[in-house]
Amino acid sequence: MAEAVRLREPNRKQMILQQFDYESLVDAEHPARAIWRVLEGLDLSRFCAPIKARENSPGRDATDPRILLGLWLYGLSQGVNSARELERLSTEHAAYRWLCGGVSVNHHLLSDFRSGHRAALDELFGQLLGLLMERHLITLWRVAQDGTRVRASAGAASFRRKARLKACMRAARHHLELLNAEAEHDPAQGSARQRAAELRAARDYEQRVTQAVAQLAALGAHKAEARNHPQRKTETRISTTDPEARVMKMAGGGFRPAYNLQFATDTESRIIVGVTATNAGTDSQQLEPMLDEIERRTGKVPEQQLVDGGYMNFAAVERAGARGVEVFCPPRENRTYHIDPLSPQPGDSAAIAEYRRRMGSAEGKQIYLERAATAETVNADLKTWRGLDRLLLRGTTKVLMVATWSALTYNLMRSIKMGWL
Repeated sequence: MAEAVRLREPNRKQMILQQFDYESLVDAEHPARAIWRVLEGLDLSRFCAPIKARENSPGRDATDPRILLGLWLYGLSQGVNSARELERLSTEHAAYRWLCGGVSVNHHLLSDFRSGHRAALDELFGQLLGLLMERHLITLWRVAQDGTRVRASAGAASFRRKARLKACMRAARHHLELLNAEAEHDPAQGSARQRAAELRAARDYEQRVTQAVAQLAALGAHKAEARNHPQRKTETRISTTDPEARVMKMAGGGFRPAYNLQFATDTESRIIVGVTATNAGTDSQQLEPMLDEIERRTGKVPEQQLVDGGYMNFAAVERAGARGVEVFCPPRENRTYHIDPLSPQPGDSAAIAEYRRRMGSAEGKQIYLERAATAETVNADLKTWRGLDRLLLRGTTKVLMVATWSALTYNLMRSIKMGWL
């Protein structure tokens, strides 16, 4: 008779006591430690200003902004852009547990922090740029700009025409009136939390539909004024989920509700120096806003700006030249008259003639090669690794904050990798 095998079997009813310290959760060279070390050296007082919990005053202690910043920055560096996922990881993953250091967080706190500190986030982004410029790591001699269209948090079925939007607005207001009347007539019906949630949802929907009607009128007027708008004669539609989102042609060839995010990157350091967000489906009017953004953040404009052919706009090139910026952009071919786009024409201004000569020179062509090697790779990094593959917040303002979070994470991780911080 064969002898029975001896096995180590699970005993899940056994009670054990474990001892550990948070410092042992991650090694000394872990990126989470590097992020925390950088945050300790930055001025975060703008994030602390709204906190009501103060010395010698009642109330619960507030969560340290460094914890919330560290969780978001490390999460985005790993491609995590969901507050609920961060909440889960803060109790299950060693690096996130180390960042929390025993402080509990929930997705409401994380979500509110991400979207509730616009000015402080903007200042932190500029503070990091200023630190790198002070160390002469960013020269702003040459920047490469490129846009990327990111899927909005709205479905294609949420886009409605004028008549349907008017009906939705009437229904939303009627529903809100009924809820208010029910709350006044029978306050004891249902729980207070449930009634508050229903009212909040009804108000939110009513506001979004009202905003959609306003956006419809503005967009319709813009189309009527445009001479060559491709959808000039079609009936305008606006989303009731995200009224500021627009249907755009995506990289895969399909059409989806999206936002156009613009990033400008210093070609030498590969640090993002400008971030803008728009719901315009084309890039032809995005050159000047980025120059304004770079000047606002750094106090100066670049010497040279590299953009692709979608940005070609003679008026913008002239105005950029007046600010001392040399634009490198492939000229559009004139298929009607078949002229050489790289040769100065009789009607060209001095700035446009110089632009044509610049793009036609061997040196200009060599400089322009840096655009794709810089801007497009940075955009790919943001969409692949920094959680910018799809937007979870709505509205241009919040979308810009999401883009700024991703750009800040990219700059921080690159600076740490290069040993600059």
